[in-house]
Order: sequence, then structure tokens, then C-alpha cells
Amino acid sequence: MAPTVAVVGGGISGLAACYYLARGPHPPKVLLLEAGARLGGWLQSTRAADGAVFEHGPRGIRPGGAAGADTLHMVSELGLADAVLPVPGDHPASRNRFLYVAGALHKLPSGLGALLRTVPPFSRALLWSGLRDLLAPAGTEPDESIHAFALRRFGREVADIAVDSVCRGVFAGDCRALSVRSCFPLLFRAERRRRSVLLGLGLALGSGERRGGGGGGGPAHARSRVGAEPPGAGRALEPVVAAGRDGDAARGAGGVPAGARSGAAVPSAPAQPPPPPRWPLGALAEALPAEAAVLAQELRRIPAVSVAVVNLQYEGAALPVTGFGHLVPSLEDGALLGIVYDSVAFPQHNGAAAASLRLTVMLGGAWFEQSFGDPAAAAPELLLHRAQAAVREQLGLEPAPTRSIVRVHQACIPQYTLGHWQRTEHIGRFLAEHRLPLSLIGASYSGVSVNDCIASAKVAVERLLGPQR
Repeated sequence: MAPTVAVVGGGISGLAACYYLARGPHPPKVLLLEAGARLGGWLQSTRAADGAVFEHGPRGIRPGGAAGADTLHMVSELGLADAVLPVPGDHPASRNRFLYVAGALHKLPSGLGALLRTVPPFSRALLWSGLRDLLAPAGTEPDESIHAFALRRFGREVADIAVDSVCRGVFAGDCRALSVRSCFPLLFRAERRRRSVLLGLGLALGSGERRGGGGGGGPAHARSRVGAEPPGAGRALEPVVAAGRDGDAARGAGGVPAGARSGAAVPSAPAQPPPPPRWPLGALAEALPAEAAVLAQELRRIPAVSVAVVNLQYEGAALPVTGFGHLVPSLEDGALLGIVYDSVAFPQHNGAAAASLRLTVMLGGAWFEQSFGDPAAAAPELLLHRAQAAVREQLGLEPAPTRSIVRVHQACIPQYTLGHWQRTEHIGRFLAEHRLPLSLIGASYSGVSVNDCIASAKVAVERLLGPQR
């Protein structure tokens, strides 16, 4: 009789786990347990009656590297290759990214020429930051904030403007609190190997090492609308109440039968919870038995931030620049993370009004509470007003939008703060030593991008069933 594996959470990590579990030569029975009314987790879209599409979460993937290739292979095997919207490398959405600093938009430097001359908002050529990195001594601490790392190696402007903005774009987080070792492990290892980030990166890339860091975020080069049913049995699930060593992978309330009688459960970082939203790791910690109190404590130490996503559509409007979008450093505006120019990358989603302009304004993150108060009580009108003001001030769009959608995603992006690598090591050691039938996957551990989540599912399933074809 085939074993049963319970997958807790129908977000992208859980759906990918179902996919990998079902594709082996001797697949187990897969039971997908999801508390919400929909699958997909933070990947959410709204399609208007006129065909316009508005994304409320991740909107693309980078197809580069092994993880990106695995994602595209999964999309192809699911019969969704024709649904991928490619964005070529020479497209403006791929080449042009902007920062909003001191009341103006500035294109991020690219190419050798831009590094040799002074390009605003930087006060001198970035070549000098590169020389600083080549001459600076290597760090000796086991972990360091991303800001401290960048300040030490590249100088204050790079740390305060460029690195700060990137961390807000990828993690919606504060680079002064985030761990460079966990968020950008390739940079951390590069310095330790060659004393210089630039020299170490050259060595890593020359050896074919994966380029992305733990975050793996950033502008998309390919986009897929995944609408297939998961390869497993789906059931609604009240919050899981226990996961012990007695062979039951998961015991659910509300009449849901026990999970695996043999093998491990493979919970993911669960999808967006039903109202009232709950931080997934907090819910998992509550579900663990008393003898796993140490594990529960470590899970609770991984925080997450909330993000308000405001979709806006304008008719007959034009952008002052063309690109993927722009980020805003925290010194400029803590509340506003950035604005994505959706219509530039994906004009196919403009709908019947081909001349319309779609934008997505990202608000809050690590600054949500100080800017807007409790995420559970934030007024949509306040968030919409703030988003419209940002579009008006930074992009010059004066008219009111013809369509707007406001979503607040509570505790949606995990934060890899200082010491995160130790927490994940402790979690892994506890699971191994106590032989718990539990595998932890998803954005809370080793990468927050869509590719990272899918990759974590693949690794967990391979540990359970062996290498996948």
C-alpha cells in the first residue's frame, strides 16, 4: 500500500511539493490540506471583465540558474508553457530600473561606462566603490547586517541608497536588521573566499555557482499564469493541531483524517490564511506538541512584515520613464517601498483598453506599523490615498485612477534577521535528532522568491523519496 504524505498549505511551495511528490515512479498518496478558500497563497491575480489583469503578489520569475530552469520545467510539464509571457533581456523592463531620490527618478547605472562616470543619485563614480571593495579587509564576524556589510565594503552612498532600496524591493525589509549571510549568501561567501566581494563573485560565477542570494527577488524576465489543479487530493483544513512522532504526519480538526502513516509530512509555508490572517510560522508553532517546544520557539523567532499592495489603472496616461519600475530608499520615504510599471513588462494584461496604464504601489513592509498602524486595521482609503499621492508626486500622474484595488498582506514576507542561519540550523538539527515526520519548506527558511520556494519543495521531496527525474 502506498504511503500517504500530507502537504500542509496550498501556496506555491505546497503546490510544488504536490507536483514533485506525484511525478516519481512510485508516488505516494498526496493529501493537500489548505485552510483557505483558494490555492496559490500570496500569488493572487484579479482579472477584470474587460480582460485587464492585476497582480497582488509576485508577478514573475527569473528563469536563470538551476532553480529557474526547474521552475520553467515544471511549468512545461503542467502544460502551461504557452501561458508564459517572456520579457527579453533587451526589453526596457529588463534593462531599466530606477531609484527615486531627492525628488527625482534616476536610472540605476549599468554597463562599464556608467561605472566610470558620476551618475546621480551618487556623488561620484561607482568605480571608487569597487576599488574600496578590492582594498577593504575581509570581515571576521559570523554574521553582519546587510547595511553594515555594504557600508564597510562599498561606502555609505551605496549602502544608504542602492542596497537599502534593493532590500526594500526584495524583502520589504530594513537592511539594518537583515542578515547578509542569510539574505545574500553569495556575497557573504565571496568576501570570505577572496577577501573581496567583486573577486569572489568572479570566482563563483566562473565556477557556475548559483548567482542569486537567499532573496532571489527582483524584476521578472518571464511570467507564467499557473492555473492547473495540484497533482493531489485537496481538502479544506482547520489549523493543524498536532504533529508528533507516533506516525501521524498531521491530525486536523473538523473531521479531517490523519495524514501519513509512514514517511514524512511535507508542510510548506502555508498560503494566505483565512480572516483573521495568521503568521504561518506562528500557527505551525502552536500546532506542535509540547515535546517540540524548542522547535516552536525557533519558529517564532523568524518574523515577517506586512505589505499593502495598491493596484491602479489610468486611461490615456503616460509614464515619464520606461522600465520595470522604481524603488524608494528608506531615507527618502519609509512608507513607500516602490512602484512597479506593470504595463511596461506585460502590456498584454491591459485588457480591452490597450492605452491604459497599470501600476502597482507597494507600501509598508518593515515600516508598516509606524506609517499606517496595525495592518489588520489599516483603512483601505488611507492606503489608496497614499498610493495616489506617490504616483502623482513621483510619476506626475494627476488624474484619479479609473480603477483601484487595495490589498493588505499581513505577515507575508519573512525577515532573515541577524542569526537567521543559526535558527535554521537549530531547526534542522532538532528535526533530525528527534526524527520528526516533518519537512519545513517555503519562504521562511532559505529564500523568499518563487523560485526559492519551488526549489525548497524539490529538495524536501528528494530527501523523502530520492532524486526526481
